[in-house]
Amino acid sequence: MEIAERAGHVTARTISEKILSAKAGRELHAGDVAICDVDHVLGTDASGPMAIDYFEKMGGERLFDPSRVLFAFDHYSPPASAKTAAFHDRVRAFAERHGAELCDVGEGISFQLLAERGGALPGSLVIGADSHTVTAGALNLFATGVGSSDLAAAMITGQVWVRVPETIKVMLTGTRTAYLSPKDVALALVKAIGPAGANYQALEFHGSALGAFTLEERMVICNLAVEMDAKASIFPSDNATNAYLTGRKVGLASPVTADVRAVYAREVRLDLSRLSPRVALPHAPDNVVPIDQAVGTPVHMVFLGTCTGGRVRDFHEALAALNRAGGQLAPGVQLVVTPASREVADAIRDDGTLARFEALGATVTTVGCGACCGTSGVIPGDGMNVLSTANRNFKARMGNANASIYLASPAACGASAATGKITDPRAERAAR
Repeated sequence: MEIAERAGHVTARTISEKILSAKAGRELHAGDVAICDVDHVLGTDASGPMAIDYFEKMGGERLFDPSRVLFAFDHYSPPASAKTAAFHDRVRAFAERHGAELCDVGEGISFQLLAERGGALPGSLVIGADSHTVTAGALNLFATGVGSSDLAAAMITGQVWVRVPETIKVMLTGTRTAYLSPKDVALALVKAIGPAGANYQALEFHGSALGAFTLEERMVICNLAVEMDAKASIFPSDNATNAYLTGRKVGLASPVTADVRAVYAREVRLDLSRLSPRVALPHAPDNVVPIDQAVGTPVHMVFLGTCTGGRVRDFHEALAALNRAGGQLAPGVQLVVTPASREVADAIRDDGTLARFEALGATVTTVGCGACCGTSGVIPGDGMNVLSTANRNFKARMGNANASIYLASPAACGASAATGKITDPRAERAAR
C-alpha cells in the first residue's frame, strides 16, 4: 500500500488526492490548494468566446500545447442565430491561429470526443468549461468543470489551481436487475445525496457491482455528479476501462487506485438489488421517485440523446423498449433523436437503428447537445410534458419555461414514446 508521512502520522490517499498530487509534483491531501499541470483543456462554443476574451486580456500569445486544447461546437450545433454563428466564427479563427483542435458542428460533445479519441486516459487531469466534464472521470481520471477565466489561464500556462476535494465513497453493491439502467442509478444517487450534498467533493466508486456497468454506462453515472454539486466523479480502472481504451488509446495510461486506509468524508451505499427504474419529476434533478409513482403521466415529447442518453447502447435500449410497447409512436408524441457524437451517429446509421427511428417519424437532429439546454434543436411548446434522457430538468431548461421536463432512462423513454404516457420499461407490452 502506498502511504505518506504527514505531520508525524501515517496517511493514505483517495484517487483524487493521488492524481492531483502527481500533477502538482508534491504530496496533497483534502483541503490543500495547489497549482496542477493539466493534460487536456476543453472549450465549447458556449464557453469558448469568453475564454478567448480572457486569453487576450491576460496577454496570451500562444497555447501551452495546441495538441491538448480542444474546442467542440456542441451547444449551438447548428447555430440558431447570427449571434451564435458569430461565436463559431470567433472560435474557428482562434483555433486556426493557434493550432488548437477544432471539432466543428456535427462532430459531438467535447468530453465524449476526448474519450472516443483516446485522450481521456487513467491518471489524467482534464478541465473543461462545461460542468458535465466530470463525465470523463469514468475513465479513472480527475475531470472537472471550470470557469472561462480558469480555462484561459490553463490554455496559456498548462496549469490550473485546485483545492483538493474531500471524497465521498460510493459503494455499489447487489445484483443489477433487468431494465435497471445507469440513469436509474445516477438519479437514485442524486436523490440520496441531494442537490448540494457533494458540494466541492469528489465521488469515488467502489463495490461488488462495479463490473455490472460498461465504461459508457459509468459515464452516465459520473455525469450526474454535477447535480449533487460534486467537483469530480471517478471510477477505478478495470477490465471495462481497458476494453473501452482498446484501439483508442493515445499516450500513456497511469491507472490510480485508492489506498486501503484512505480517508473519506462519508460513505453512501446503494444496493442495486433493491433499486427500480426512476424518474425525476419537474423541476429538479433530485425530485426523484420510483417510476411506478409517475406511471400514466401524459407525455407529448420524448428526447433521446445528449451526454446522458446519446450513445449507441442508449438508442438500442430505447428502440427495443419502444418495440415491446407497441412498435409505433403514440398519437401526438414527438420523438427527438440526438446522437452524442459522429461516431455514435455513424454506428446507429450503419446498423439500421437510425433508419428505424426515421421511419417512426422521429426528428433526427444534428449531433451534439441538441434540445437539452434549449440553445439548439427542438424546443417544446407551452404545456408540453417532455420525457428526456438528459441530465437537467430545471424550469426553462429546454428553452420554454411553460413546459415540464421529466428525466428517465432510454428504455423508459422508448416505452413511453409508444404509449403516450410515462411507462415502466419492465412491462413487456404496455396497453396504449
